[in-house]
Amino acid sequence: MSDSIPQSFVQQFDTSLRLLAAQMDSRLKPCVTDRGMITGESFTIANIDPSGDLPADNVRHGDTEFSDIAHTTRVVPMKDFFDALPLDRSDIPKMLVNPVTGGHYMQTLVGKRNRKVDNLIYRACRDAQLLKDGTSQALPSGQKIAAGGTGFTKAKAIQARKLFRANEKDQHGMPGEKLFIAYTADMVEDIMSDTTLTSADYLANKFLQQGDVSGDWLGFTWIPFESIDVSGGTYYTVAWAKSAIHYGEGSFEGRVDRRPDKKNLWQTAMNCSMAAGRQDEKGVVEIAYV
Repeated sequence: MSDSIPQSFVQQFDTSLRLLAAQMDSRLKPCVTDRGMITGESFTIANIDPSGDLPADNVRHGDTEFSDIAHTTRVVPMKDFFDALPLDRSDIPKMLVNPVTGGHYMQTLVGKRNRKVDNLIYRACRDAQLLKDGTSQALPSGQKIAAGGTGFTKAKAIQARKLFRANEKDQHGMPGEKLFIAYTADMVEDIMSDTTLTSADYLANKFLQQGDVSGDWLGFTWIPFESIDVSGGTYYTVAWAKSAIHYGEGSFEGRVDRRPDKKNLWQTAMNCSMAAGRQDEKGVVEIAYV
């Protein structure tokens, strides 16, 4: 057999562009309070404290006695983002697929934006919230569940649910309220290995059939989210009430242009402005695990 035959073999080049594995949609945005389009450099979250007892009226024709009610305002600064992907015009004739006109570059930028939306919402859960008087409000220790040297367990989820009930930050305290929790692949592994799970737990989430915890369980809607903080081997996920996190957008624009200053290359670009803030610390619980 001639050794020259393999030189005549041809290669089948891919006629499609495929995106590598990555989260492309915003999973957390539907789970928070959407403030819509924001005009200005920031938006505010105004709160009043409705707690306190109703005073008894024991004096006829007495003087009016006023109760104090606390007003607080939180400030959420808008954050600007921009990214651009270039494609040299001399590269286009050498490609079977044009990623610019085919929308692949813009799809990549949209995926980046949506992941940033989720990151802003996660940061709003964990980071200190700026107040109008210039101070900031950190998430208090009472809203944090320590790792305790263990992975994520059903007991920790129950403890988080207890905090929301004790704070009246659930559907009983606030009609229509919804609770969410972000879960990772590691949490799935920990939960499926949890010896305290009952048959009802398996049926509720179809652990054995699907190997997943998405859906409703223990009073939470479980949302897959891998980009949680890790520090010193400790992972930090969050649970939150929908009313406790606010999200707003200032601008959003995607463009495809020629760049005459760059030898007429094609540029796919996106700019956007968005932000997320925390309305109430009682509506967020941080859960640590190892």
